[in-house]
Amino acid sequence: MPPAQPPIPPQPQYIPPSPGYPQPQLAWHPHLAKAHGFSQLFGLHPGVALLTTVVDLMLFGGDVATLGAILPISIGCGAVLGSIAYKAQRKWYGDDKDTALIKGLVLGLLTAIPAPLPALLSIPTGLIGLVHNWRRRLR
Repeated sequence: MPPAQPPIPPQPQYIPPSPGYPQPQLAWHPHLAKAHGFSQLFGLHPGVALLTTVVDLMLFGGDVATLGAILPISIGCGAVLGSIAYKAQRKWYGDDKDTALIKGLVLGLLTAIPAPLPALLSIPTGLIGLVHNWRRRLR
């Protein structure tokens, strides 16, 4: 005798929307509903990318010159840069809260590390953001 099959759970049925009732959400997560492609997900506003590069190069030069004595200042500047990046990504680039927070935290962390890492990250993502803004204006 074959093993018993587990019962099939009932499938949801499509019910057409009624007038006066809210429409169902089309995405299963608000982040996915806001993500509009590669450039929106991985891009930075060009101003944020430029600010990140300039601040990191100034801090890295100071860290090298003082042999790491200004590391607490670098950590504080990284926190301030992360909050600026969060606000700018929300207002200028149109990111949702979660995406902007992740981008701001990553930029703040990479800026606080005494190495020129954000230049390797922020310049390409800033170029992606520049292309994203140009495409948005052409629509």
